[in-house]
Parts: sequence; structure tokens; C-alpha cells
Amino acid sequence: MHAHDYSRYGQPTEEWLAIQATLPGAASLSTKEQAAVTRSVVNRWRDEAAALAMKILGPKVSTADFSMPTRDGRMLPVRTYRTKEVLTSKSLPIYLHLHGGGFLFGTLDSEDATCARMAIDAEVLVVNVCYSHTPEHAYPTAWNDVEDSLGWLDSHAAIMHGQRERVIVGGISAGAWLAASLLLQSTKRSGTCIIGQVLMIPCLVHPSCYGPRLGKSSSYEQNENAPILPFTRAREFSDLLDVAAPREDDIRLNPGNATAAQMQHLPPTVLSIAGLDILRDEGLHYAEMLHMCGVPTDVNVFEGLPHGFRRFGERLSECKRWDSVLVDGIKWILGGPAYSEDFIIKTKETAPE
Repeated sequence: MHAHDYSRYGQPTEEWLAIQATLPGAASLSTKEQAAVTRSVVNRWRDEAAALAMKILGPKVSTADFSMPTRDGRMLPVRTYRTKEVLTSKSLPIYLHLHGGGFLFGTLDSEDATCARMAIDAEVLVVNVCYSHTPEHAYPTAWNDVEDSLGWLDSHAAIMHGQRERVIVGGISAGAWLAASLLLQSTKRSGTCIIGQVLMIPCLVHPSCYGPRLGKSSSYEQNENAPILPFTRAREFSDLLDVAAPREDDIRLNPGNATAAQMQHLPPTVLSIAGLDILRDEGLHYAEMLHMCGVPTDVNVFEGLPHGFRRFGERLSECKRWDSVLVDGIKWILGGPAYSEDFIIKTKETAPE
């Protein structure tokens, strides 16, 4: 399949350029010691930002904390969220949330605001699994954790008043990578049925496995030095995964390299993609492949904005649409969407009000 040229989505917006001029330089992750120090600083910032937002969102949700066992004997923290607008005893569809952060950053607390918004606005039971991070845990530990979470969901769904037969798996950046990988392995496991996936600014291919399929228009070339996630930073994140001899045809590691035959069983998929992002083309290529395979897709592009732009909140007008795409995408999947012959990419200009 020949990749289309999506470089038109990469021109920075004026709104973004004003923010970019104020950004500090990124700390190095070139050693495990530096990565651990940077992680501590970034996680503290993320936790504080979420805590601030939860001053408004917190009173609207009920939360519960759990510990989930993994196949290698560790325990992972899990938190659930449900809106107080529905009875505690009402069974709700489940949204399994996997955070972003390059497999290095992220805590349970840092996801509170994102999860609370979904629980409130989409009326789903959000299950936030804090999978294992680098540099302590290399590949495939995070992948194993996420697969283990399905079995845990199966045995705990009833206790949490969640519908194990209606599970949506979603993630942001590295979390979307894990979600896409999980879906390709199986849509049914241990009685848990996955009915859709939500992939926000997804990484779908290990940098060493980024083959010729995307062509010369690759966003890896256009956005090599883009802010937030330049190629050098993406390589640092992937190096910390310490993947031994990565192969292009390993779709557990590279869901973006899956063949049409491997993708035909996938459920409805929502994708949100940043135009000023090295990951842009692999996300759009994946969307094209899904559509070609008859999978209902809801594809959204945020033109001229970099990877991870949502962190800038009210300073960027498109952050409001980001939240809407996430919530509306969950509702779209729950509605059982039909396949459309037209491959549509929604932008700020074409998105419905």
C-alpha cells in the first residue's frame, strides 16, 4: 500500500509558535541515571497539574484503588473512576486507560483528570492501570502488564459494576502503542470482550523497525526536529526499552506494521493524530489500513500541533477538541458504528461543532 503525503498537516500554527518560543530545553535521557532523575521531575509536574484540575472534577467522580498482580509476581496500582450522576450499582461499559509518557513517565495520580473527564462525560467506568516503566523494566514488561490486566478485569468487573462484555481499550502515545498491540493479539481473552480502541497520538512502530512502507513523505523526515518529541527523544525512549534485535514483522512490538490479514478482525477504532509530530504518518497509515480492511474508523488530525500538545490546556484552543474527540469517540464505539466507504480525516475546519 502506497503511503499518502500528509505533510500539509505539519505547518505549525501561530498559536503554537507563540507557546514554542517560551519552552525550555529538554533534559537528556541518555543514561538510565539521567532518565530516572528526569522522570522524578516530570512526574511531579504531571501530578501537580492533574491535582489542580481535580479540584473541579474530583467532587463529580467516585474513585477506588486496587492492586493488580502480574505474571512475574509484582503488584500494579489500579484506580477506577465513575460519575456520581449514575447509581453506584449501575453496570457501566469499561474504558481501560493506558497513559502516555514514553514508557518512562506517568503515575496513577497523573491520569486523574483525564480519567475523570471520560468517566463524567462518557458515563463509562474508567480503569486506570499504571503499567511498569523504564528504565527498571525493559520490553516486554509493559506489554505483559497490559495483557494481564484483561484477566484481572474479567475477575473484577462484576465487583466494580463494569460490563466485561463491553470493554474499550485506549491510550495516549506509548499507552496507545500498548493498546494497539493488545488488540492485535486478541479481541477476546478470559471472557473479556473488547469492542473498540481509542488511539491518541499513537506510536505504532519501534524506530528501528520503521521500514520503507511509509515512503519519502515520512513525517520522521519532516518533523525530525519537531518540539516535544523530536526523533532524538523518541530514540532515547525506545533505547530505554532495551529491545533485543527488534524485527519489523513483530507486530506485538510494531502494531503499525501489521498486514491487512492481521487487521481484519479489529473493532471500531478512534485515532487522534498531531500534524507536527514524527508519529503522524504511521498513525494515518494505520488508519488507512484499518479502513481498507473494513474496520469503522474515526480519524482526527490536529494540524500544526506537536506530540503531547494537550498539556498546554487553555493556552491552545485545540485542547478542547482533543477532549471532545476522546469522549465522543468512546460514545461512537459504544453506539456500534457501521463501516463507511469514505475515508474521512477530520480537522479543526471539518469537525462538527
